[in-house]
Amino acid sequence: MRITALEEYGLRCMILLARNGDHTPLALPEIGEKEALSVPYSAKLMLLLKQGGLVEAIRGRHGGYILAKPAERISLKSIFDALGGPVFSLSHCERYATGKKPRGRENCIHSVDCVVRDVWKAFLLVTDDMLSKATLLDLASSSEKSRLDILEHSGIRLSDPGTEDIELD
Repeated sequence: MRITALEEYGLRCMILLARNGDHTPLALPEIGEKEALSVPYSAKLMLLLKQGGLVEAIRGRHGGYILAKPAERISLKSIFDALGGPVFSLSHCERYATGKKPRGRENCIHSVDCVVRDVWKAFLLVTDDMLSKATLLDLASSSEKSRLDILEHSGIRLSDPGTEDIELD
């Protein structure tokens, strides 16, 4: 698993738009300035997010970009999918297939009885579940409750909300 710079900055731009409000468009130069990105890079991010149905472009003198739907209806998974595909996929195994492959088998020699693939499947399920439940609103909100909600989506509880001690469900 690797979060690319494109995904990181795209997520930050989505948070910026969510914090900006529902109907006040942000122009590319404003987005670039607030996130320390070049205008061409901001344009690339906005194009991907627009193609993913997450932002809308408003034309005209006071145009720019706004969220295509409320922040509470935008999952983190949908943002990562729009920016570059799933955070993790089972095709991960094919990239690291090793050894001599038996006749007729196109995948890794362990593809039938691979215990490592089971770990990746579990990782995929947990990651997808957490990213599907966590919303843009959770990140855009400055409340402590939203931070705790994101942790709970991951099966993590702070033993004492005033500390960094964690417990796993």
